[in-house]
Amino acid sequence: MFDLKVLSGSPSGFWLRFFSLCLLLLVWGVVAAIADSSLLPGPWAVAVNMVAHLREGDIVYHTGITLARVAVAFVVSMIIGTVIGICMGHSKTMDTFFDGWLVLGLNIPALVIIILCYIWFGLTEVAVIVAVAINKIPLVVVMVREGARAVDRELLQVAQVYRLSRTKTLFKTYLPQLYPYLMAAARSGLSLIWKIVLVVELLGRSNGVGFQLHSFFQFFDIASILAYTLAFVGVILFFEMAVLRPLEVRLTRWRL
Repeated sequence: MFDLKVLSGSPSGFWLRFFSLCLLLLVWGVVAAIADSSLLPGPWAVAVNMVAHLREGDIVYHTGITLARVAVAFVVSMIIGTVIGICMGHSKTMDTFFDGWLVLGLNIPALVIIILCYIWFGLTEVAVIVAVAINKIPLVVVMVREGARAVDRELLQVAQVYRLSRTKTLFKTYLPQLYPYLMAAARSGLSLIWKIVLVVELLGRSNGVGFQLHSFFQFFDIASILAYTLAFVGVILFFEMAVLRPLEVRLTRWRL
């Protein structure tokens, strides 16, 4: 059972968000009814379409494949980006040396990286993960580097005075100061990664949500496009509310 305070800050916040969502659906339905076009199906038509895909099982299959790619790329990029960000945040030499690389990584278009990875690694899962990770890592590095720079060195000195072990210093003194930056990198990165994964699937994979969206586009099946999109976004939002928000509250509780 979800804690309303964790998800929305307060029960009133939860109901406000719920009302906002209902209003959005109402506006969508009214606009679709006025347009009366197959190019803009209403919420009910999309819901019926989603149920049909659920019964056939294709939406579960392709969503599961995309989620697996998102999960692997997310973990890889967070680990690599965190290590590099901490190193750059603590070493002026490394920060200066890799700053140009970081700026380059932040500004190369994702589409270019995707195409190059497919050329270099072929139309494989390795190309997918590498392409997505390369696009995500610079963002993680920037956020974690700022967190490493903001770490209170006096607290680390206090840990040395009390002769805390390196493990305790890391988990009790150092990482707690980085948690807000890590969570920011995780939440912003997750929203970026799944969008890039869809593009990668559209360009060079034979399964996944991105591949399906491309197929529906060829047949102008707007209802299926919206059904797949809402289903996948719903899964991501569930992960955000059920995992990331409670985790952020727990990790940053010491600041209250």
